[in-house]
Amino acid sequence: MTSIVIAGGGVGGLTAALALGKAGFEVTVYEAHPVADADIGAFLTLASNGMVALAQLDAARPVAEAGFPLTALRLTDGTGAEIAVRPLGGHDDPLTRYRCLLRAELCAVLRAEALRRGIPIRHGKRLVAAAEDATGVTARFGDGGTARGDLLIGADGLNSTLRRLIDPAAAPRRYAGQRVFYGYAAEAPRAERPGTFEMVRGSEAAFGYAVSPNGTTYWFARVTGAELPAEEIAAGTAERWKAELLPLLHPDATPAADIVAATGDRLMATNAHDLPAVGPWHTRRMLIIGDAAHAASPATGQGASMAMEDAVVLAKALRDAGTIDAALTAYEGLRRPRTDENIAASARMTGARPVRADSGGGGEASRPSPSGGDADLPHLLDWTSRLPF
Repeated sequence: MTSIVIAGGGVGGLTAALALGKAGFEVTVYEAHPVADADIGAFLTLASNGMVALAQLDAARPVAEAGFPLTALRLTDGTGAEIAVRPLGGHDDPLTRYRCLLRAELCAVLRAEALRRGIPIRHGKRLVAAAEDATGVTARFGDGGTARGDLLIGADGLNSTLRRLIDPAAAPRRYAGQRVFYGYAAEAPRAERPGTFEMVRGSEAAFGYAVSPNGTTYWFARVTGAELPAEEIAAGTAERWKAELLPLLHPDATPAADIVAATGDRLMATNAHDLPAVGPWHTRRMLIIGDAAHAASPATGQGASMAMEDAVVLAKALRDAGTIDAALTAYEGLRRPRTDENIAASARMTGARPVRADSGGGGEASRPSPSGGDADLPHLLDWTSRLPF
């Protein structure tokens, strides 16, 4: 049986493990963190294409139960005027509709599902080196341990070690021009439209929020500005970030400032990064997937869903191609055009200043899921329908 080593136990690595396990491969996941990540982290929205991929792996139900549904997107400008309302999803099966949840919650569900299926997950294993030969590949970890398999998959994120091992000249991550803030407000006003993700094209910030069934408002803000130094992010407090955000939000006639003001300590800041150009994704026995290969800034909200598509397409390519090399070549040929489009679309949205309501574009979520939403599903579904599990 073909054995596969996965470096990285986040969304991409765990979903790949489920897909490869279902396709009949022997899989082990090696995660750098010594324990499962338990901090609150940012939330994310899984679009229908991500949920469809999970459904292929019989994993949609536990993920759907961990999050809450989003059925519509409403876009307003800084005056509060409504620009557009659009449905999200539209699939008959409720398990393939949009879901909102914490990244940590998603990883916990995927991790539990992998363990339930007998897929080993080793913690405290940070990939530092790898060497391939005619019969396999050996991964080396920071604790001195090794793992050998027929294929090594790097699902090790934006700062991927395996990307640099595959291509020593690989470009580093790029600051995409915006600071991103995430928060959770338990005391914000109740939602007028349950199941709706509200997007605001503010005068100085793009703002989005949704209210969970328990009344907690999940929100984010994107602000154009200089990159935040790492030490400033580490030392930042909720009050520090509120002091930056509130003067930008108060001039607008929207709920954004009130939501931020009602947020307690559950508020964090980060920088938006992407990978503008990545060279080869694979060698004969090593491959990068997810953010390690095609990280986009968060504007399109497709990072997790793209990684889930990666997992399905990769598993089917490895199962049905004659050799590992042929499978990896086919996989990259299928995935690059789609992920390149998502990176470009997200960069355009991230780099744009907030725009007038009548300008027709440039703001976050000006359509439900640009470059990677439901309109693009045939690219994935054609592949999966030809090669069903």
